Amino acid sequence: MVQYMDNQSGFNQWNKMNAKKPSRFSGFLWWLFLFVFAWWIMGGWFKPQNTEIKEVAPITIEQSNVVKRNIANDDISFEVQGLRVSNVSLNKHKKESNSDEHIALLSDTNNFVEIGFVSSDVSVPNINTHWEMKSGEMHWDNPSVHFTRKISVNGYVVSITDIIKNKTNHEINVAPYVLITESANNKSVSAVETGGVVYANSNLDYVNWNKLNKKSFAYSSVDASFGFAEQYWETVASTSAKDQTISLKKSGDLYFAQTNAAPVKIASKGEYEINTYLFAGPRQSDVLNAAAHNIPGISKTMDYGWFWFFAQPMLWMLNWLYALVGNYGVAIILMTLILRLLIWPLTRKSYVSTMAMQKMQPEMQRVQKLYANDKARLQIEMMKIYQTHKTSPMSGCLPMLIQIPIFFALYKALIISVPMRSAHFLWISDLAVMDPYFILPILMGLTMWLQQYLQSPKQTSTTNDIAASTQRAMKWMPILFTVMFAWMPAGLVLYWTVSNVFGIVQMYIIKKTIK
Repeated sequence: MVQYMDNQSGFNQWNKMNAKKPSRFSGFLWWLFLFVFAWWIMGGWFKPQNTEIKEVAPITIEQSNVVKRNIANDDISFEVQGLRVSNVSLNKHKKESNSDEHIALLSDTNNFVEIGFVSSDVSVPNINTHWEMKSGEMHWDNPSVHFTRKISVNGYVVSITDIIKNKTNHEINVAPYVLITESANNKSVSAVETGGVVYANSNLDYVNWNKLNKKSFAYSSVDASFGFAEQYWETVASTSAKDQTISLKKSGDLYFAQTNAAPVKIASKGEYEINTYLFAGPRQSDVLNAAAHNIPGISKTMDYGWFWFFAQPMLWMLNWLYALVGNYGVAIILMTLILRLLIWPLTRKSYVSTMAMQKMQPEMQRVQKLYANDKARLQIEMMKIYQTHKTSPMSGCLPMLIQIPIFFALYKALIISVPMRSAHFLWISDLAVMDPYFILPILMGLTMWLQQYLQSPKQTSTTNDIAASTQRAMKWMPILFTVMFAWMPAGLVLYWTVSNVFGIVQMYIIKKTIK
């Protein structure tokens, strides 16, 4: 980035033409402002908005002593206790790379998913009901109604099928509900949507933890899904029952996500089937796309951010390169080289334009002195010079402008990638978090300084010249960036370091070619 901001760049020449009073640190402060402003824009402005509809009534949680049973497949294992599903273990994801303990969802005492019913016509099972097991199915019976519950699991999706048979001589009404509870000890993650998530009326809405601490939210929909999302994992449910009211709220030390469906009418001696689906697993595009066959809108919960058109293919490229080389650090290096090769023509054009600007300096300075008191004529003459040399004042900024969305997209891709959370590279045990020894940020700062030094022209302007002031201020940029990148994901710092090294080599090749 720094190589396009020396005192001979088109951007600073443009500043020189329009500046009335030189300022020592104006260029430095301007670029710092742009960087911070862009970061703020990406993190907050384009965040999906939530709409409060109404307060949700408190939900009473009871305790149950019903016998538990375990169900498992290759991906997950979980416990079923009557109406409740809890203690989900993700069999393919460990808490730490060197640990045998797996990631656990709904594992706290009061964390569970409850799939139940309410009715004013007949008795229905509650959380304390003991079900009878027959051929792998759960049965509950009384003189008025018979409930059959079938539970199966495919991948990370748990399917609960309830068949309600009316044994009476009159019509009955039964209203299904689904409740998810989450401990209120979750923290927001910078630049990642976490908290309550609702897909209703074909729209996805996030309600972060901080908002849930203050308000309750409710939605009405015919076909919906809802639940909670963390940085890498999420628990989302949906039901086939129609006319649902979905609510999100906090009460005490728990968050609640619940849907209450309109009562279904079951004719005399008739039966009705309700299907409920629960997803408990990683936020990975392939996994979520598979779950979307049963749970509407869940594939949209993959948070690629504002630059999704860059983040999505970059994450795909990372995973593809990882499949080839078997290491995410090496994959990041290869991806950096590929991206820099793709923008090579722009970088070369920018550098050639910078060299042209240096050759134009004597003529530009002569015109500036000649028409110092005539701004309109000065601009006309300056534009003639640009046309003669076939360059423009902004051509040197194109590669930098392209790298800004790539930077933010890669940052998003790294912090949402589940495989990246435990990816090793040399001394780094997790590329998704900061370098614990600050080695990569220091290397990044050194390569940035070297790139800036090689790019800077031999001659300098007078001390009153705004471009010279900008150049002196830009010498502090490697230090500033080193401090800023020290707490960023190590994978992102690795990308920027390799990009700097590539830029240095590229600069040498272009210089030699032009000579």
